Parts: sequence; C-alpha cells; structure tokens
Amino acid sequence: MQLHTLTPHTKKKTSTAVGRGGKRGKTSGRGTKGQKARAGHKMRPEMRDLIKKLPKRRGYGKNRARTVRTNRIPVSSVNLAALESAFVAGETVSPATLLVKGLVRRAKGRAPMVKVLATDSVSKALVVARCEVSKPARAALLAAGGTIHD
Repeated sequence: MQLHTLTPHTKKKTSTAVGRGGKRGKTSGRGTKGQKARAGHKMRPEMRDLIKKLPKRRGYGKNRARTVRTNRIPVSSVNLAALESAFVAGETVSPATLLVKGLVRRAKGRAPMVKVLATDSVSKALVVARCEVSKPARAALLAAGGTIHD
C-alpha cells in the first residue's frame, strides 16, 4: 500500500463559485442582469420606500392621534321586527338588554352603541333607552304607545 493509492471513503464536495466565469456562461448562474447580478449588491430597504410614500406635512401624518379617530365603538343596528319578537310589552330596550337577548354582540369587550331601524312594524309599547333611533322607527314606536329616553 502506497500513499498515492489511498482514496477517501467520502468525496470532498466543493460548492460551485457563482459569477466567476468558467463553465457557467453568460449570466454565470445569477439569472439576471443589473443590480442583482453585481458583486456586493444591496437591495433598497423596503421600509424606507414605505416611509417615503407617506405625506410629509399635511393631513393625518402630522398629528395622527388627534386627526384619526381610532377607538370608535362600532354601531350595531337592530330592526323593529327583532324587538317585536324578543321583547314583551313594557320592557326596556337598551344596549345591555339587547346583549343579554343575543340581538347584538360585544364591541371591544363592552355593549355596543345601538341604532334602532324601522324594518317592519312594532305593536308593543316598548321603552327604548340609550339607543339611537331612526325617524321612521321613532314614529312607529311612539305610535305603538312606547317611549324613547335618550
């Protein structure tokens, strides 16, 4: 046995040098021309481009906390037909009672603002409290003998 006849069990694997000429040809395995094909290329940071697109002075960029109302409570709408079927005559309709009856869902962990709309009609005298009421719904509720407390 001589030194030049010995062979290793595993072959020595070398990674191909990309962009160094040789047998790769044309783009040397880089795929494109331009900035991406150059050595030491750096792409522009995405965040800088996003910041540059924002307006500099006017509008809500100047004092965003004041000009954009972010923590508004969404308004849930309830129809008169739903009130007719869920409530008994003389009962109080409020955001809390609507939440208990399952006619509205919680908004940001609490009872939402509610607006009563005049879809269908109502025949019971209901007491509406702490809810916004549309003009036709107000007329229908008052005609049925109900009261509205704002």
